[in-house]
Amino acid sequence: MKQKNPGKKYNEDFKKTIVDLYHAGSSAKELSSEYGVSEVTIYKWIKEFTPVGGGEDSLTPKEVAAIQKENLRLKQELEILKKGYGHIRQKVKDAELTVFIEEHKNQYPIQMMCGILKMPRSTYYQSLRKTESPRERKNKKLTKKIRQIHLDSNERYGAPKIHLSLINDGFKVSLKRVQRLMKKADIRSITKKKYRPYPSKEKVIQLGNLLKRDFSTQTINEKWVTDITYIHTLKDGWCYLASVLDLHSKKIVGYSFSRSMTTNLVIKAVENAYHTQKPAKGLLLHSDLGSQYTSCEFMNFVQSLGMVQSFSQKGCPYDNACIESFHAILKKEEVNHIQYADYTSAKLAMFQFIESWYNRKRIHSSLGYQTPQMIENQIKQSA
Repeated sequence: MKQKNPGKKYNEDFKKTIVDLYHAGSSAKELSSEYGVSEVTIYKWIKEFTPVGGGEDSLTPKEVAAIQKENLRLKQELEILKKGYGHIRQKVKDAELTVFIEEHKNQYPIQMMCGILKMPRSTYYQSLRKTESPRERKNKKLTKKIRQIHLDSNERYGAPKIHLSLINDGFKVSLKRVQRLMKKADIRSITKKKYRPYPSKEKVIQLGNLLKRDFSTQTINEKWVTDITYIHTLKDGWCYLASVLDLHSKKIVGYSFSRSMTTNLVIKAVENAYHTQKPAKGLLLHSDLGSQYTSCEFMNFVQSLGMVQSFSQKGCPYDNACIESFHAILKKEEVNHIQYADYTSAKLAMFQFIESWYNRKRIHSSLGYQTPQMIENQIKQSA
């Protein structure tokens, strides 16, 4: 018995001859034994090379498959030509052909479309490698820097301050361009409406207003304004921040944080400011007519420090607008975005916002886009 030839390749004439012998009367078993081809392979060849139907013009399944494949190719070529050139009489531009090929690459082979449309494949692939323009590269660099400045400010800066920061860092860019890039990148300043407590209905005594909306100063430690604001915590409820602001530098020169809104709270804030700044006698300290500021204990304390006290008139908050503006910034940029767990976490947050951010990093348009600490340092250096 002759051995089979596993793995051996047979040409088409050999296969057809085996099929002819089968149709001539030899069995598949005999042919397998005689020529070393498995019976399964012989039956496969029989199916492949046996003509379909009768007559001299009949075709084998393989020939039918080849004709169908060729018909499909011709059909695709006609469709490609129709889509690519059918709507015009002259050759379209390479850019248009690239778009066409890109749109139909899942329907037809790229090689076929390039050949039919007479477009070199290298031209097609090269056109896909879009090069960035210098302006696009600059916009990408600017957007990256804008995002960095925005994040460094804890998302508190809007376009004007980001624009100034870019200028200070050596970038030549307009405010409108910064606004466009921020809008495209969905970068925006965080803003939330501040909490406003209900006004007290208690009768308020009238005291002297020495400030009279005159916020002008020649140097630091001439005029301070002070006020109290509310900070909510989950565990300890409402807590209170008393702040003291220098009208010249806009710096928070003193503050105090407490669970209760007492006279001691405002005394501590002014005391901290006094020990930090060491102002000369005659400094003007302005506040509203809150009971803490009009108490005998507080007024005696202020007098002992050599300060002169001034009060806003009832229903006229404009003299205290600067300190209220600071508290609005605090709420808008910090407090309204966070749920403080307790008094301790809120106290730490107030320290970080005032000492690290507001006084030393946050630029102010009213200060020529400088920080309060920069203004104070300049005055001390020139003294």
